[in-house]
Amino acid sequence: MLDGVNKVSPYGSVGGVGGADALSQPAPVTSTPNALRTEPLPTDFGTVLGRMTLEAISTLKQGEQTAIAGVRGQATTQQVVEAVMASEQTLQASIAIRDKVVSAYLEISRMSI
Repeated sequence: MLDGVNKVSPYGSVGGVGGADALSQPAPVTSTPNALRTEPLPTDFGTVLGRMTLEAISTLKQGEQTAIAGVRGQATTQQVVEAVMASEQTLQASIAIRDKVVSAYLEISRMSI
């Protein structure tokens, strides 16, 4: 009777919804948590910033691809909205980081030597 209620959905628990329909859809791509990574975490700022940039580019590309798939009818509206929201959040974070870096550079350039 409640066959799909206790099954784990790739999209998390949404009011007890699960089962064959939820499992047939592809799971969203997520980054690997730090606890599961095997390589050591970078310690220098340049490497961290470089990895963040590559992850941001990947997120934006994935959002564009999902939006195109949605226009073609190959992705659901929910998948498109989730991808676009993730892209928007990534873009806003990138802009905030850029603004902080520019502000720090301008402050350093005003210092007397």
